[in-house]
Amino acid sequence: MAGAEQNAHMCDASVTLAFSVLGKRWNGMIVSAVGDGAATFVALRRAVPGISDTVLSDRLAELGQAGLVDRTVEPGPPVAVSYALTDSGRGLLPILDQLGKWASANLQARIGS
Repeated sequence: MAGAEQNAHMCDASVTLAFSVLGKRWNGMIVSAVGDGAATFVALRRAVPGISDTVLSDRLAELGQAGLVDRTVEPGPPVAVSYALTDSGRGLLPILDQLGKWASANLQARIGS
């Protein structure tokens, strides 16, 4: 029994770690938007309606620190900055897709009522 309890605890810690990044508002949407390919800040702002420039900048920095997004600066003129998913970030795309399908099937009716 102790082994099962230890495995459950490890799972909880892993899920907690994942949601410490993905549970923040906008992060999943940003990862999904960058999943379409490298994007500029302006393109991401358009792809994630309602997000402020400050929050987008903060979230991109957090996602970069988490190893999910790479920031590339192309020297100019003009200087161009783009964001792309790392291998770890690309690994999240099927999970986000499944989560979206699950939410559509299981949460939409409950939230609307």
